[in-house]
Amino acid sequence: MALENDLILRAARGEQVERTPVWLMRQAGRILKEYREVRGSLSGFKELVETPELAAEVTIQPVDILGVDAAIIFSDILVIPEAMGLPYQMVEKKGPWFENTIKSQADVDKLRDASVDDLGYVFEAIKITKRELNGRVPLIGFAGAPWTIFCYMVEGEGSKTFSKARRLLYTHPELSHQLLDKITNLTIDYLKGQIKAGADMVQVFDSWAGILDYKQYREFGTKYVSKICKAIKEVPITVFAKGAYQARKEIASMECNTIGLDWNMSIQQSKSIIGPNKTLQGNLDPCVLYADFKRIELETHKMLNSFGSQRHIANLGHGVYPDTNPDNVRCFIEAVKSYQHK
Repeated sequence: MALENDLILRAARGEQVERTPVWLMRQAGRILKEYREVRGSLSGFKELVETPELAAEVTIQPVDILGVDAAIIFSDILVIPEAMGLPYQMVEKKGPWFENTIKSQADVDKLRDASVDDLGYVFEAIKITKRELNGRVPLIGFAGAPWTIFCYMVEGEGSKTFSKARRLLYTHPELSHQLLDKITNLTIDYLKGQIKAGADMVQVFDSWAGILDYKQYREFGTKYVSKICKAIKEVPITVFAKGAYQARKEIASMECNTIGLDWNMSIQQSKSIIGPNKTLQGNLDPCVLYADFKRIELETHKMLNSFGSQRHIANLGHGVYPDTNPDNVRCFIEAVKSYQHK
């Protein structure tokens, strides 16, 4: 089916666009009262992720309510360790929590040889979403990067330092590579499954890229993200590695279409390091959306001016914060859509 609005796909492929496309990371979520109403009727976050009809409903809400140029499937990066036999809980106001974690070779050996059949609920949600979107905008699929998934599997929860995960890299490097390989192979199958179900493009989130030094991130981070990028040929792929300032040159050499920048990354410096052959995504500070409309427009226009009119997908430099006013989000989206490049 031809898409009515394919701006984001054209921008990702480096084709000419009439205006900059815009979407937001975490756009389907707590900022919308409509989402909170659906979530409130359920036992928790995981039930929403695992109920395809409802996951599809909240995926489409930002398209209807905010006017974004793409939907992103409502799911969670931690469905991967769960499929491998490491279930998690989502604890209200605390985040993910794993009862069992990876500490030794025996723990890795106990992991299931997971297949994407365990993730059929995500594919079903994608199929329903595609049908309901009816070609209005593209649908983005996603997965966590292997290093970020590794962090949660070893740590068992969020952390300021991820010192248990980092310790394993020093004390058991071979074991670390073995686990990263397992995660990578399942992630490739998972993304291909999303594409087969109808995802028009995919994004890899490396939320904890910035906690490793340059050398370690090359060995335990970019190596595996690069393997994923090489395997995905069917649709455009975006890499968003938060805090990976030193790795921008490595990421630029990957077989990806788009590179997401966080809000601390200089646009001009990133353009210079990455070069003209990749599309850049981002990178407004999410806290700008707490300001008044005038300031939001001003900062958005400054960002758009710095990126230029082509090879840019407007977004925040991280996910939208849950207490952001939806009217301010709408102001940002309208500021992008109405901007005329000089």
